[in-house]
Amino acid sequence: MKFNIKNMLRPEVFDHPVKNIELIETHISWVILTGDFAYKIKKPVDFGFLDFSTLEKRHTCCMNELRLNRRLAAAIYLSVVPITGTRDKPTINADGEAFEYAVKMNQFPQSAQLDFMLAAGELDVGHMDAIARMVANFHQDIDIADDSMDYGNNDVIYQPVEENFNQIRAHLDIRPYAKTLVSLRSWSNATFVKLESVFKQRKSNGFVRECHGDMHLRNLMWLDTGPTAFDCIEFNAHLRWIDVISDMAFLVMDLQARQQYQLANRFLNSYLEVTGDYTGLSVLPFYLCYRALVRAKVDALLVEQKNSTQQDGQQSLAEFESYLQLAKTYTHVTTPKLIITRGLSASGKSTVSQQLIDAMGMIRIRSDVERKRLFAAALTDKTSNEINAGIYSTQASQQTYAKLAELTSQVIGAGYSVIVDAAFLKYEQREPFQQLAERLGVAYIILEITAPENVLRQRIIERRRDVSDADLVVLEHQLANWQPLHQDEKNNAISVNTGDAFEMDALVKGINLDF
Repeated sequence: MKFNIKNMLRPEVFDHPVKNIELIETHISWVILTGDFAYKIKKPVDFGFLDFSTLEKRHTCCMNELRLNRRLAAAIYLSVVPITGTRDKPTINADGEAFEYAVKMNQFPQSAQLDFMLAAGELDVGHMDAIARMVANFHQDIDIADDSMDYGNNDVIYQPVEENFNQIRAHLDIRPYAKTLVSLRSWSNATFVKLESVFKQRKSNGFVRECHGDMHLRNLMWLDTGPTAFDCIEFNAHLRWIDVISDMAFLVMDLQARQQYQLANRFLNSYLEVTGDYTGLSVLPFYLCYRALVRAKVDALLVEQKNSTQQDGQQSLAEFESYLQLAKTYTHVTTPKLIITRGLSASGKSTVSQQLIDAMGMIRIRSDVERKRLFAAALTDKTSNEINAGIYSTQASQQTYAKLAELTSQVIGAGYSVIVDAAFLKYEQREPFQQLAERLGVAYIILEITAPENVLRQRIIERRRDVSDADLVVLEHQLANWQPLHQDEKNNAISVNTGDAFEMDALVKGINLDF
């Protein structure tokens, strides 16, 4: 006898008071909201990549869901409860043989979900910074796939990519989209072949881990305690044991799909700054395209499902088409730019570079962060800033700028524009970057960041919780040893005086027009 979910929408089904009942339906599950608690029940479906076709499989996946989601949302996920009684008169958590199971959760307001927050205009870059830290810390703590596991092997990586195209074809009339799908399939295959050695190296380096797998706006929320991720993939280990960049890419793609490019880039930059995984940018476009096609596949399934209304079907079809178009954008090659900052401590380099990456969608590499990462110092630690000593010795600075150049080459090689946030007071520090730009055939720009000396001193005194260790002694040393740009650098320079108000739009326009 077929299970009718409508029979669950009665107060007497539950073993606790019910304030109201609301049903939320996806292509793979039903979620019943009761006021204080929510119950997630898996649909008896088999899509190949997901198999809930038997009670045993649904029960196993419920138990996996509980275990996995408690990694990030322990306060939300409570237990797995049996549904007993009869299919006409079901009961939750009562005696008798279970004919279905549900994951019981503490209910949270839907307004806390990031998609609702975004729609209400409540999601900002500060949220993105905190979410990026949460995701980055999670990725650095979870289990790593070892050589005995097939997770992260090249054939395993490409299988779900191929499956997206097969599932779309199986569940939707693709004739209107055949040309686009053929192009995307061809690009995905060619890019995968090109990156095969990179994928292999990333697994060897420990970047394939037991991730969340489904980290988009609807599966993230903001509670009083900060960001939380829920509803991770429990039904297919191969979709969960993935490269951390694939996991992170879902949120980047989802924000871009909603035209939130600044928020997407802020999340990406904040994540990379915490993890230092700039090499992961080489595989990011591949995974962004894959993630867009995952959403397209889901919409294709929703269009097909018989219980969708005509209006729902049309909306799902429109979303399907928009995800195809977004996937195409990830296949386009752009010409990157290389920008370096130059300025004394407290001149405003990080402030200007932050505004610039928000406005232009660039990747930022910060010397203060990479120096401490290179020498295993916590970002919040205040290390000795004695001039020409410790991690600020001449040798340590040379190593730091060499690392910056290495990371810059990786970012540009992945097709992204980069801004290197560092003092760059010496010509020998800047020259390798000019040579790198020439070798890679990209525009090279020096942002000369200045401010009056009294402003610089006041900013140093007022600094709080800054990653930089520079104090007044360091600033006075820099002022005493300041040297102007070389003549051959001036054509590549743009001056920004942060002591006065400056127009970011004009700066962006100047960079785009002149370089």
